[in-house]
Amino acid sequence: MAAPGPWGDRRQRRIGLLGGSFNPAHPGHRHVAQRALHMLRLDQVWLLVSPGNPLKPRAGMAPFAERLASATAIGDGVRVIATGIEAAIGERYSARTLERLSQLFPRTRFVWIIGADNLWQLPRWRQWRDLARRTPIAVLPRPGWTRKALQGAAAATLRRARRAPAALLQAPDAGWALIPAREHPASATALRRAAARRAETPAAAEAAEPLFVAGMRR
Repeated sequence: MAAPGPWGDRRQRRIGLLGGSFNPAHPGHRHVAQRALHMLRLDQVWLLVSPGNPLKPRAGMAPFAERLASATAIGDGVRVIATGIEAAIGERYSARTLERLSQLFPRTRFVWIIGADNLWQLPRWRQWRDLARRTPIAVLPRPGWTRKALQGAAAATLRRARRAPAALLQAPDAGWALIPAREHPASATALRRAAARRAETPAAAEAAEPLFVAGMRR
């Protein structure tokens, strides 16, 4: 099945939106997508590869095409689909992306999928209250963040809108739910650091190796 196009369609379905930099994508992203598919009985999850996260520095950010390819590699092309539609429609802020997607896909029920770390920092997002008022939010546990996020400002502000997972898409109004799942340890930051260490190791070993030229050590 092809990735969603920026022209939209009128199919009736339930789509989970898992946005992020995917710098790089990893098994933790796939775990979250599959858990949301199962628990919320979604038709698909779209991996929304951001053209540039306003809250993250550009330094260390891989090119967009590389990150999109990374997300494509962890999807299955049928129910978990990577897409660059945010870049195609010219949006970077989640609330505006959702507003535009709702116009392009008017019969689709969207669910915004985030990790507990993003629930904690949700008040930093532009128009986050509008997003939470219009769109159901599924929160997945993240190591070191889940309990903290449930005690944070966003959870407190939205406390009356919290739902049981099974009821998240049954209510006519938007709400949010913590989706039960194991905390997957994968981290894009850890993967980038590991890659940097691997890249440095050959150079360090070469620098430390004694150099012999014409029988002379120098």
